[in-house]
Amino acid sequence: MRRAALFSTFLALILLALHRPVSSQSSQIHRLAPDVYLRAAEPAKRIIANAGWVVFRDYVLVIDANYPWGARAILEDIRATTNKPIKFVFDTHYHGDHAHGNGVFVDAGATIVCSADCVAESRRKNPRAWEQSAADYKNEKLEHPQIGFPDKLVFDDGTHRVELIKVGPGHTLGDAVAWLPKERILFTGDLCVNQRPGNNVADPDADPDNWVRALDALSQYEPAQVVPGHGVLGDKQALAGQRAYLAAMITGVRSGIARGESADQLAESLDLTRYAPWGADKARNIPSIRAVYAKFKK
Repeated sequence: MRRAALFSTFLALILLALHRPVSSQSSQIHRLAPDVYLRAAEPAKRIIANAGWVVFRDYVLVIDANYPWGARAILEDIRATTNKPIKFVFDTHYHGDHAHGNGVFVDAGATIVCSADCVAESRRKNPRAWEQSAADYKNEKLEHPQIGFPDKLVFDDGTHRVELIKVGPGHTLGDAVAWLPKERILFTGDLCVNQRPGNNVADPDADPDNWVRALDALSQYEPAQVVPGHGVLGDKQALAGQRAYLAAMITGVRSGIARGESADQLAESLDLTRYAPWGADKARNIPSIRAVYAKFKK
């Protein structure tokens, strides 16, 4: 009896060790719902974008590959939550902080998916971006997404459903989001950020007007949790605040152009600081105002 009791106690301790709370594994891991996780950015380690994953019955779907060093950190954190194989990685868009870690995940056995326009952008733009970051990417490899979907791609195993939906052009040409209708969780990529400063609007294929329309459409999902590309976890109000900031920038720039103002004059006169946190830093708004000005002045 004593031996059996000791064995039971020992077994219980093993199980307790195997099922430690996520918070004890990494302060960056946040469980949003059963089998749904956010891996928050870690700027001190140059992991500047949020990522996430969903544990399906037989595999894991990762949302955003991050930089190569970020991808390795995410892989380690995933292993703190499950031993299931990582079969798919979804890039919300092609930018390096969301997609340059693709090669790390491919080496781990994953297939990279994104919108068809995102695949085209990666092939067209990422070789140059990769070359510009060559000093950081020693011994790394550039991997483009292998699967591109035109409008929508669904993962559903009867327990979990994730809808990958193309909503760009907005922040980039190929923007897509991950929507979990059962949990009402939305991963937006950089269509929505929730931090100071706001978004990078300077991508050559960014479309500010359609970006606002995309945010309107996403708000109709009535998400309970919004995982932004950067910044803290939010809800529907994060989408509304992001929209208000961008819409004010668009309206202000168009009005300035109609008045005959130059980019310099408009960058100085257009005040977006009331749209916090996105526009709280006046100096950091200037490049965005100039970028929108250049698009509308063509």
